[in-house]
Amino acid sequence: MDTVYFLAAPITASLLLAAILSYFGNHILTRGIIFIDIAVAQVAALGTMLGILIGVQDGTLLSTVISLAFTLVILSLFSLAKFQHTELSREVIIGVIYCVALATAMLLVDAVQGGANFVQKTLTGSLLWVSWNDIVQMLLLFSLVICIHAFFRKQFIALSENSEQTTFSSYNRRLDLLFYVTFGFVIVQAVKIGGIFLVFMYLIAPATLAQLYTDSWNKRFVISFVTAMIGSLAGIYISYQYNFPNGPTIVCALGALLIMSILAQQKRLV
Repeated sequence: MDTVYFLAAPITASLLLAAILSYFGNHILTRGIIFIDIAVAQVAALGTMLGILIGVQDGTLLSTVISLAFTLVILSLFSLAKFQHTELSREVIIGVIYCVALATAMLLVDAVQGGANFVQKTLTGSLLWVSWNDIVQMLLLFSLVICIHAFFRKQFIALSENSEQTTFSSYNRRLDLLFYVTFGFVIVQAVKIGGIFLVFMYLIAPATLAQLYTDSWNKRFVISFVTAMIGSLAGIYISYQYNFPNGPTIVCALGALLIMSILAQQKRLV
């Protein structure tokens, strides 16, 4: 019972992350901006590192606000850039954002107390040590985001399916910006708990698996969430049995599920 109680919070947190990120992953894949999540996650981590550098303690509200501010600025610029400079590839912008954020973090790592440990934490997360207070905050934030996306469901799907269009109305541009703003809030919260690698896998692996089997948005949402849930539970179980870190183990479990699904799909087509 002690073990169940100890793992209850990490399991709950992983399922919340699985739900919200597997949903966003379907939009990200459809928009063709696969690496935007890892770039934004790196920017969020950089914001936290800069906060630490000026004396803000990691994990505080002010630290989160600084990280969120960096993230929202970058996402807003990214959202507007594709309308004002259509000749620029979005992947070029994403790549530059990621490289600059990572390089800046590397430049600051020695200036920040415990910088190496912080970088390790941003990559692998701290899922095992998540608190119930963290989970309540995640639940409130994710519930608000889900309500917004449920209300604008059809519009967000249409924007994702036509993301290359350059003649959006001002209303659609504002909706697109709203999509990225909600995405930014989720990423900042998710990176604090899961780390960059786990956030990336939650976004991409389940949604990719879902797209192997269906084009229906509703079915893709369901399949991607179930996949993320299975990967989470399997990863936490394996990590507990063999004393592996939670986050990296879930990443490997999700990767294994995706690879097996691709092989099964290829075998069925042969």
